[in-house]
Amino acid sequence: MKLTEMHIVTVVSVPFEENAYLVYRPGSRQCLVVDPGLEPERILQQLQESRLVPAAILNTHGHSDHIAGNAALKRRWPECPLVIGEADSAKLADPQQNLSAMFGFQLVSPPPDVTVRDGQVYSAAGLELRVLAIPGHSAGHVVYVIDDRVPAAAFVGDVIFSGGIGRTDFPDGDFRALAEGIRHKLYRLPDDTELYPGHGPPTTVGREKEHNPFVPGR
Repeated sequence: MKLTEMHIVTVVSVPFEENAYLVYRPGSRQCLVVDPGLEPERILQQLQESRLVPAAILNTHGHSDHIAGNAALKRRWPECPLVIGEADSAKLADPQQNLSAMFGFQLVSPPPDVTVRDGQVYSAAGLELRVLAIPGHSAGHVVYVIDDRVPAAAFVGDVIFSGGIGRTDFPDGDFRALAEGIRHKLYRLPDDTELYPGHGPPTTVGREKEHNPFVPGR
């Protein structure tokens, strides 16, 4: 059955203007929380106001601005599974690897309950998410794609932005790997696929193929 409707609520956290997403089907109280950031109280407030309960916490990668809210959500809902790409799971417990030490604080997340790999499908809150591993910004970065929706939706973390791409100057960054992943995985999604990035406004595959100056697709 096609998902003809799906609600996506964006909660922005300072100081990095990082986007967390609450994703749920109409009429459902269960939701996905994607990349809870440095102001988890905003996410908790939005969940309460929307009368939603997390069915899964999804991290696209292990950098501190995308995992900082994990602990608060797990304290409130300890049975809610925390999901991250297998190759980035070690970052959760290591302030050096998750880059919080670089910014002057020591952030440690609870450990993952589930690790995912390229090509897997993870299901929660009545939604099926196909996992694409796209390293380059972070070695274990994954993208979560919801295909059975019109248009499809992808939560891309810091792989790509509207007119930009994620930084590749971190210790495990690699521009060539990032560009290859974008071209051979992300750009092969339908052009109308909506991309929900970790920073900035949503965009589409077609728009980025046409206009992204860092990884042109046409």
